[in-house]
Amino acid sequence: MENTPTLVLNDNVRRLIDAIVIAEQRHLAERRSEEACACTEGMFPRNLPTSRRSFVFAAGSTAGAVLAGAASAGEQKAPPGAQFYEVPADPTKELGRPVGADGGYGSRSQFETEVRWRFPTANEYTSWSMSPLDKIVGNLTPSGLHFERHHGGIPTIDPSRHMVFVHGMVQEAKKFSIADLKRFPSTTRKYFIECSGNGLTEWVKPTLKSVQGTHGLISTSEWTGVPFATIAREIGLKESAAWVLAEGADAAVMTRSIPLEKMLKDAILAYGQNGEAIRPEQGYPLRLILPGWEGNTHIKWLRRLELSDKPFMTREETSKYTDLMANGKARQFTFEMEAKSVITFPSGEMKLPGPGFYNITGLAWSGRGRVQSVDVSTDAGKTWYPARFDTVPEPISTVRFSFPWLWDGKAATLQSRCTDETGYVQPTLAQLIAIRGANGPFGSIYHLNAIQSWAVSADGSVSNVHA
Repeated sequence: MENTPTLVLNDNVRRLIDAIVIAEQRHLAERRSEEACACTEGMFPRNLPTSRRSFVFAAGSTAGAVLAGAASAGEQKAPPGAQFYEVPADPTKELGRPVGADGGYGSRSQFETEVRWRFPTANEYTSWSMSPLDKIVGNLTPSGLHFERHHGGIPTIDPSRHMVFVHGMVQEAKKFSIADLKRFPSTTRKYFIECSGNGLTEWVKPTLKSVQGTHGLISTSEWTGVPFATIAREIGLKESAAWVLAEGADAAVMTRSIPLEKMLKDAILAYGQNGEAIRPEQGYPLRLILPGWEGNTHIKWLRRLELSDKPFMTREETSKYTDLMANGKARQFTFEMEAKSVITFPSGEMKLPGPGFYNITGLAWSGRGRVQSVDVSTDAGKTWYPARFDTVPEPISTVRFSFPWLWDGKAATLQSRCTDETGYVQPTLAQLIAIRGANGPFGSIYHLNAIQSWAVSADGSVSNVHA
């Protein structure tokens, strides 16, 4: 990007970014060793047929080649979440595995290798892991691939002994067990959760190579639980109550101040995720869900809700999770995640095998509500074309979009831009920096929702760029 302000990073920030880069490089190297080509699914060879009939035939032939290659992959050790089984020459000539042989809880195929990768912090308890957005099908994230952020490790909690205490400026303080909460009418909604530090390395220059690295701190699940408004009616609220302190039961005792208005509007005390109990790394047995707000406010292992007439000014909302502006002042309590989108295919570290047809696809989301539209550009934003929604847009949920692209083999720059139902349009990086300044990882590292650019070179390689 032209006229990008220079920035001198302090040593701590530089070491942080360098460590993230090394972690991504290590993960990508491991993935390459496991897969002959991790990005060829949905790609087609050179000299593509031009008719629809022959195109469909070519697509089927490619799929067959992928499956044939997968058979040899069975000789390797099964990836996490799978069990290894010998691959028969002809599965129609011998019986398969007995029903229930997996012990009663299923596992994924041994040929599916996608995993989260963890940032290698000094210890394994205060860290985060990135969701492989380029491997996600549809818009829901498998529970086992949902991104994580931890400050004190993952606690082991017996749900039969866990309680959430609601007190402070209430008519009657009460403790609720998980069994108590499950007696109330429940609600089930699909919501994304995004860490406000998603993309923190990308403010000043393109740094990480893959979409898992640049955007992997977002995931979408179907959450089930009790609306806080239901609990509020049980305990009664004092008239002057205006804020709620949410506290977790992990070793970090994570706490955030939440406006009571938001809690009453749509907050959920969730005990379910994607049709089963919430995963331990996602807050088992109870997590606060605050639709559309930054991930740090979705307190995991929820154990306490204290009502007050003012915010509690915790560490997470004073020294952390504030946004430095161009004038040097910081914004506080910037909870909402703005409209954002990213192309996941083709994206960084992939390589197109040759000119021809490709189905550009990606994800869009907004903490303000539904995504109204997504546009795609193949020339760095000079011209835009409307994309197609492949999933139904729902409030505060990711939506899958796609756009048909006939690549001529020349250099191109791919971008996506979404607009939400409030009329907010995803900004360019230059537009965002004009508001926030060029403080980047040195100052404001949160809420980067700028348009992402992927450069496609003439040889088909795809890389992260600022355009």
